[in-house]
Amino acid sequence: MKTTQMIPLQQIDLSDETFSINYLPDLRRLRSSIEQIGMTQPVLLRKRLGGYQIICGFRRISVMMELGKPEIESRVFEEKEMDGFHLFSLSLHENLTTRGFNTVEKAIALEKLIHHFRIHPDTVIHTFLPLFSLAPNEKILNTYLSLAQMEDEVKTYVLKEEVSRSNIRRLSVLTSEDRMAVLSLISSLKLGENRLREILTLLEEISRRNQCTAREIVRQPEIQAILSQKELTPSQKTERVKKVLMTLRYPKMHQLEEAFEKKKKNLNLPSNISLHHQ
Repeated sequence: MKTTQMIPLQQIDLSDETFSINYLPDLRRLRSSIEQIGMTQPVLLRKRLGGYQIICGFRRISVMMELGKPEIESRVFEEKEMDGFHLFSLSLHENLTTRGFNTVEKAIALEKLIHHFRIHPDTVIHTFLPLFSLAPNEKILNTYLSLAQMEDEVKTYVLKEEVSRSNIRRLSVLTSEDRMAVLSLISSLKLGENRLREILTLLEEISRRNQCTAREIVRQPEIQAILSQKELTPSQKTERVKKVLMTLRYPKMHQLEEAFEKKKKNLNLPSNISLHHQ
């Protein structure tokens, strides 16, 4: 085991994020812990010309700087001591023992393994997916790789709403512009997993049926009018938007329902009699 040493924070390169996979870190608990008991584990650094590169400990270094500390306990690797991939792997294992990774961080890690460190997909599938408690499956790998390429706003939505892998895949088939338009819609509604799946599926089917883009559907005046009604709750907006999408998806059915309601009205039925279609 390497001995630790105190490294001045000003000598650490904060701009080099080669080994970082942090996404929306919540530093409050870490800050509180460091304020109360100090650092319990040294950070990992690599010696570089003129300073140090962070391997593991981005969050702790950030908190220590916020607290105005001049230096931090570190284990330091020499520049040529270990290659980048093995240092990254070491960082992943080190973090997994202390905090684990959220969905987006797993996506960033897998994307770096494939595209930055040039690790063969088969190795990533069979070695690193199980490390992240994921089944060793190419479809799962591709889902996370697609998430890594999405816009930060979409990543944040996926993380905060705990979007499932199947719905991540539905978002991944959209262009960036369509995805951002869809995000403006779904973030205004109250959507669980099932409702989100319904909305995304309807958008996909309408787009294919009418030969139009998802953003063109979202920008329909009827939908925008619903979203602009501040007196409506998110749940109410969701139901009304779904109704508009169903009309666009099944126009003939909508016409039949309107005709049925018109004929029912013309019957002037007593209030104690109701009439429904199957």
